[in-house]
Amino acid sequence: MSLSLYNTLTRRKEPFAPIEPGMAKLYCCGVTVYDYCHLGHARSYIAWDTVRRYLLWRGYQVQYVQNFTDIDDKILNRARKEQCSMETISQRYTQAYFEDMARLNILEADAYTYATQTLDGIKRLIAELEQKGFAYATGGDVYYAVRKFDGYGKLSGRKLDDMQAGASGRVSTPDPAANGPQKQDPFDFALWKGAKPEEPAWESPWGPGRPGWHIECSAMVQEQFGPTIDIHMGGADLVFPHHENEIAQSEAATGHPLARYWLHNGMVNVGGEKMSKSLGNFTTIRALLDEAPEAPSPMALRLFVLQAQYRKPIDFTDGAIASAKNGWATLQEGLRFGLEYGTNLGWADAAPEARTLDRNSPAVQQFEAAMDDDFNTSGALAVLFELAKELRRVGNVITHQGQVDGDAAELYQQWQTLVVLAQVLGLEAEELEAAQGDTLADSEIEALLAQRQAARQAKDFAEGDRLRDLLQAQGITLIDKTGGLTDWHR
Repeated sequence: MSLSLYNTLTRRKEPFAPIEPGMAKLYCCGVTVYDYCHLGHARSYIAWDTVRRYLLWRGYQVQYVQNFTDIDDKILNRARKEQCSMETISQRYTQAYFEDMARLNILEADAYTYATQTLDGIKRLIAELEQKGFAYATGGDVYYAVRKFDGYGKLSGRKLDDMQAGASGRVSTPDPAANGPQKQDPFDFALWKGAKPEEPAWESPWGPGRPGWHIECSAMVQEQFGPTIDIHMGGADLVFPHHENEIAQSEAATGHPLARYWLHNGMVNVGGEKMSKSLGNFTTIRALLDEAPEAPSPMALRLFVLQAQYRKPIDFTDGAIASAKNGWATLQEGLRFGLEYGTNLGWADAAPEARTLDRNSPAVQQFEAAMDDDFNTSGALAVLFELAKELRRVGNVITHQGQVDGDAAELYQQWQTLVVLAQVLGLEAEELEAAQGDTLADSEIEALLAQRQAARQAKDFAEGDRLRDLLQAQGITLIDKTGGLTDWHR
C-alpha cells in the first residue's frame, strides 16, 4: 500500500513522494490572533494534527511548522476597540489558541513562526520581487503585479479575465486624477502598506509601514524550509486569494514550486448554513465545551470532526454532537477495557504504556488502507468501532456472567490494537485516574443510584440521564435490568 493525497493544485489524488525520502515537510496556515478559536479552527487543526500523527506512525520524519498572523487589520481593530496595543491582543489570543488546542489533544508544532519575528525576511522577499519586476512601489505602498506572473490562478482555477468580466462593475480601474497611492491593475495586491496615523509601523526601504497578509506566509515558509515544502495545508477558504497569492510571490522569487501538495479542509456548516459571525451561528471551541447545554467532551468533539473525511464539509447540529457523544462513549469503553478487565483475564501487564502491535493483522491493514486513501478518517474509525464493540461485548459477559468469552491473549492484542490506532487519530480515554480510583464510596454510588431511580419513576428522564453521566464520569458503569434494578461496577 502507498499513501495517496488529493492535491488541490492538480485536482487529483497522487502518490505521496516527498522531496527527501522518509522526510515530510509540512506547513500549516495558522490563526490570525484577534479572537478565540471557533469550530472551523477545530476542524482544520484536528485534521492537520491527524495527518501529522499518521505520517509519523507510517515512519516518516515530520517537520511541522505553523504560523501566527500577529500583524493584521483585524487585530488592529480589536486593539482600537479595547483601547490597548496590537501586541496585547495578539499575545492574549495566542495563549488562548494553545489552551484550546491542548484540550483537543492537538500536538504542538515543531516550530511556530510569527509575522512580527519575520519582518527582515518579509522585506528581503519584497525587495527581491521588486528587483525582478514582479512588484512596484507607489506612495509608500508596494504592490505585486499579478499579470507579470504567468501561472496566476493555477491553484484556484480562476482566470483574471473571467473574474474581471464577471465583476459587475465592482472592480474599478485606477483613476490618474485621484490622490494617494495607485495600483497599476485592479487585481494587484499589497505586499507592504504605508504607515497610517496611530497605527503600528516598521521601517523599510519604502518608508514606515507593515506587511500585507499574503507576503507573511511566503516569507515564513522560505525562512523555515527554503524554496519548496512537501505539503502546504489550510482551509478551503484560503485557496483564493491567500494561497494563490502565496504561490505567485514565492515562485516568482525562487523559480521553484512552493509546495508539492496542497491540502485543504472542508468548511463547518451550522444547520446547513456556513458558520459565520454575520449569521449569528458562530461558536467558539471554549463556549461549546464549557457553556453549551449537554456540552460534549473534547474527545467527543474531536470524534465529531474525524467522522467526516477532511475535504468534506461537516454539518454542526445538536443531533450530530449527540451522535458523537454516544460514539465516544462506545470507543472509550473499548479503550478502558484492559484497565477494567485485565485482572479478570489474567494479564500480567495491562498498563496502557506497554503496547505491541501486529502491523499485519486485518484490523491494522484495514485502518492503514483507509488512511492511505487521502486520510479517510471515516473508514479508519469504522475499524476502531468494530474493535471497541467486541471488547464491550466481552466486558458485559464478564460483568454479568463472571466468565471470559474469548482467548485472553487475543483480547489483549485487540485492546492494544484499539489503543494504538486510536492514538494515531489523537483519541485517548479521558479521566483514566477516575476510572481506576475509588473517587466515590460504595454508599455514595448507591445513594446516587437511588436518586436516579426516583427520577426515572417520576419520568424526569433528563435528571436520570444527568446522574448516569455523573457516575460514568467517575468511571462507574451502570447496567439497567428488568424490574427497575440497576447493577454497577467500577
